[in-house]
Amino acid sequence: MMEKNVLITGASSPIGQILVHRLLSDSRIGKIIAVLDPNKSVAFPEHPRLTVVTVNMKKQRRIHNLWFGLAKEQRINIVIHTSQTESAVREGASVHAHNVEALRAVIEFSERHPSIQKLIVRSCSGIYQVQRDLPALISEEHPLNMNAGAPQWVRDRVEADFTACARMGLSAVSIMVLRMTEVLAPDCGSQMYDYLQSSVCLRPIGFDPMLNFLTVEDAATAFHKAIHADAQGVFNIPGADSLPLTEIIQRWGKKSIPLTESGIHLAYKIRRRVKGTQFRYGMNRRRFHYSGILDGRRAQKVLRFFPSHPISWS
Repeated sequence: MMEKNVLITGASSPIGQILVHRLLSDSRIGKIIAVLDPNKSVAFPEHPRLTVVTVNMKKQRRIHNLWFGLAKEQRINIVIHTSQTESAVREGASVHAHNVEALRAVIEFSERHPSIQKLIVRSCSGIYQVQRDLPALISEEHPLNMNAGAPQWVRDRVEADFTACARMGLSAVSIMVLRMTEVLAPDCGSQMYDYLQSSVCLRPIGFDPMLNFLTVEDAATAFHKAIHADAQGVFNIPGADSLPLTEIIQRWGKKSIPLTESGIHLAYKIRRRVKGTQFRYGMNRRRFHYSGILDGRRAQKVLRFFPSHPISWS
């Protein structure tokens, strides 16, 4: 069996850190390159199979040098691309370069690389359209959010997902896209985690949708399973917890207050400006009205992925 040498971008994230430790304990994995984002220092243990580098993924020349330098020397054959701008309030060309142009470069350089055979891309459930007349159980064929007025956080992720999917079947590299439900944890770009940090959580009057969440442990497991799966394509990755919004707030130990749409918009807009928080009600409005849960049956069948780490609500 050919040794699997893995490069992980975004290794400084909570998911990336857990994944690196998992791979170090996996005898089927050979060399590992953990790529940290700038200004995100992580103390990984010294290990003969692990090389840690810091690369600005907004700079395509830096990506090129990594791919055809260190990654070529270590005969990397699997790339896991997770690096992205997590903040929902940061916007502009620099953010787009990180979220989208970096992925284009990763795909192009991987296709030209002498040893890379598989690319696994992190996507998210936030790209799906959620509305009253669409199924609440979301399959991989569910419509995407193509609203041109959506925040850049959403538009960038839709474009990145399209970019990866467009190369499937045309590329010599096997491409897998993992559309993960929201990871309810700090430093993972979770809107709901920021929402739940308030002592009082505002919600729209008359609505109590079902929401699903993933833990960092299960997110890392999904990538680990994908490394060893002989498959390509798109896979939904749901979490172990599906609960109504009101119960989520209650389990988090916070108070829930129903309010009008205009009142919620204004309150969270002020909260962002005063406290520098991330939660944007407009970006989450539909999911605060209509249920949307990822259908993970394809990931169960092909990847053998079953979420097994529920949220620690305490």
